[in-house]
Amino acid sequence: MIGGSGLYALDGLEDAQEIAVSSPFGAPSGPVTIGRIGAVRYVFLARHGAGHRLAPEAINARANIDVLKRCGVTDVIAVSAIGSLREDYAPGSFVAVDQFIDRTHGRPQSFFGEGLVAHVSLADPVCPRLSGHLADAAERAGAVVHRGGCYLAMQGPQFSTRAESRLYRQWGADVIGMTAMPEARLAREAELPYALIGMVTDYDSWRAGEHVEVEQVLAVMRANAAAARAAIANLAQGLPPVRSASPIDHALDGAIMTAPGQRDEKLAAMLGAVAGRALR
Repeated sequence: MIGGSGLYALDGLEDAQEIAVSSPFGAPSGPVTIGRIGAVRYVFLARHGAGHRLAPEAINARANIDVLKRCGVTDVIAVSAIGSLREDYAPGSFVAVDQFIDRTHGRPQSFFGEGLVAHVSLADPVCPRLSGHLADAAERAGAVVHRGGCYLAMQGPQFSTRAESRLYRQWGADVIGMTAMPEARLAREAELPYALIGMVTDYDSWRAGEHVEVEQVLAVMRANAAAARAAIANLAQGLPPVRSASPIDHALDGAIMTAPGQRDEKLAAMLGAVAGRALR
């Protein structure tokens, strides 16, 4: 689990241990906390670090995903604060995101590169199985959940201009945030099914006379934090006893283009956790 703004710890973990895990891709957002909720093993990582010290553009998403993979994670659920670009996605509700438009820049987008090239499919970036379980869990927690929504990933750290916000609505985006990309891209390259549930905190700035302020965002987050935590606990109870296989488990099959004899050995070694299965 990757916790976003307002969710810096995972309550209710049994046998919890905080562990610092290193990555060849640099420093992750912080240590991971490993524990159980019932029979389900969770690995929790605060996306912005303790005390929210990392701005969106400073988050090392490659290191975060690599560290989760090194911890034996099989599926990634992300919780994020988001703005709404739709009248019916009101503040206080939750959205199980199923698509993305990426407007970020300057953030490493891939684990692969020169000397080891790969192209994964990202047509459907969210795992429908995992997203369905997550939406069910949030509804059991009493939240209003919208199943489906296109997330516009903006660069930040400033909020949108009014013109930008209205443009994104014309593009068909439903919600907006700053952190889900390249996180979702990298999860796919790491063969990790990914699902994101967003807590709507505001209407961004597309409505006449309204704009986003941090105080408003924090107030909604505080009011809904209990529902978010209850959803995570409910997810553990609602998962099937045996995890079924996912096509995403083999997302790198056929995706690696570089011939074995031409691969950069240093990069291949760095990719040991992320892509070791496919590089053998």
